[in-house]
Amino acid sequence: MQSDSTTDGGTLGKAGAENFPVAPGFLPAAWRADLMAVYGFARLVDDAGDGDLAEPERVAALLGVEGAPADEGFRLALLDGLERDLDRAFGAALDRRAEQPRHPLMRALVPLIDRHPVTPEPFRRLIEANRVDQTTFRYPTQQDLIGYCTLSADPVGRLVLALAGKATPERIAHSDAICTGLQLAEHLQDVAEDLARGRIYLPQRDMERFGVTERDLAAPTANARVRELIAHQAERTRTLLDHGAPLVGTVPGRLRLLLAGFTAGGYAALSAIEAAGYDVLAVQAKPDKRRLAVKAAAIFAKGR
Repeated sequence: MQSDSTTDGGTLGKAGAENFPVAPGFLPAAWRADLMAVYGFARLVDDAGDGDLAEPERVAALLGVEGAPADEGFRLALLDGLERDLDRAFGAALDRRAEQPRHPLMRALVPLIDRHPVTPEPFRRLIEANRVDQTTFRYPTQQDLIGYCTLSADPVGRLVLALAGKATPERIAHSDAICTGLQLAEHLQDVAEDLARGRIYLPQRDMERFGVTERDLAAPTANARVRELIAHQAERTRTLLDHGAPLVGTVPGRLRLLLAGFTAGGYAALSAIEAAGYDVLAVQAKPDKRRLAVKAAAIFAKGR
């Protein structure tokens, strides 16, 4: 079955909108294909959880999921269907006679699983993050929010290290800090968009501390209290990136450049938020590509 907009909802085309380069051209073709397979899976799962699939009924039929988008529980059913398809991908990698995955982006995982020491766990955690999104819409503390990121973001970094054969406990710890930082930076960029979906990824305790209400977040521009809260969260996020950045210096060559690009994407997002005066309600602060490249080069050279 073809992988085009009728089956993957144009999922892979969203890679260019990310804060960081997903599969840059300096990498070997096989490696780029593996990274895009991981991205395709993660984006597909996110789109299913967010209700952003271009043709959800078609994807549901492909996965054998009953129901329609208006049905309560449809998104959870889709996520269950994707998890079953993930099981098919791992089964097909072990035995070519086994049933193949039904979704083309899931089929793209089969050769990756066959070539690399990856396990189902990080993929399942990404699915679980989207299940959480169906039932959890507020986070009491920063630690609660970071706990969510262990499902929604950290597995991606762990998969990148596994694909490169460079996963060690120390590197995984640094990678988790970078990935959590990237996720939190994205949350800061998307405050207005997330609120429109009924979600707030700002700690409720810190909102109370800075005197920020949900009505404040729904305003067209950020008042002084909101800007102070966003600045506070941005500084926390920068600290996480600082903690994880030494990962770059522990790996060589193209992987080092790739990780420098990932890390620079987080810093560049925070710089864009700062340049917007921390008013993330009036504009969606996006990193400047030139500054991102300069920051990536600096991180590559310093190894952090």
